[in-house]
Amino acid sequence: MPKVNVYLPDELAEAVKDAQLPVSAICQGALERAVRDVTSMRGTEEPPAATARGLGPFGRFTPRARTALELAQQCARDIPHDYVGTEHILFGVIDEGGNLAIKVLKSLDVEPADLRAELVGSMAKATKRRDGTIPFTPLAKSALAATTREALGLAHNYVGCEHLLLGVLATDEGLGSQVLQRMGLELRTTRRAVMTTLIDHVRGRERPAPSQPGIDEILRRLDAIERRLGDQS
Repeated sequence: MPKVNVYLPDELAEAVKDAQLPVSAICQGALERAVRDVTSMRGTEEPPAATARGLGPFGRFTPRARTALELAQQCARDIPHDYVGTEHILFGVIDEGGNLAIKVLKSLDVEPADLRAELVGSMAKATKRRDGTIPFTPLAKSALAATTREALGLAHNYVGCEHLLLGVLATDEGLGSQVLQRMGLELRTTRRAVMTTLIDHVRGRERPAPSQPGIDEILRRLDAIERRLGDQS
């Protein structure tokens, strides 16, 4: 059986030792759940059902993230397209309107209305209308898997629209990522913008102050996270 080393900060390692926690078992359980989450995203065919929150592959998705995927489905239906691609997911995030990803985009000087216009201009021609559930494309599934990896890599116990934004951006071959890159976004800076916007959100202020205690430490941890995730930009 391959061995995986786990490195803990000194303070946490001491606390774990004092608490006599079984690190190997805990890590194995967490990794098994993470693998399950990412694998289920790769195989999902349908968007989350609003009545099944907490269940299935989208169990950790927030209500806003679920709504964004429902809106992605509606976007494909309205065009019409007989598939839901990364561009539709990005449409859903924009059209949901009140999520953290919108704040992240604005912090990076990308106006949602401008991004929406760029998406509209980049869309493929309409296809035959499809009744019922419209399936995700392979690239959209890859973006959903990347979304879950981003949430796990940032040590978040939920999946929000900000992770959907990162997942779409990380899927280079998808139209959604290509449009975002044309707008000047890249994965590393967007991931950092997510973290600083989260700090801002928690503190209830319009802009995070880099000089305040804790920010430097968070950014150092983010550097370590990025090394683990590996830049895909």
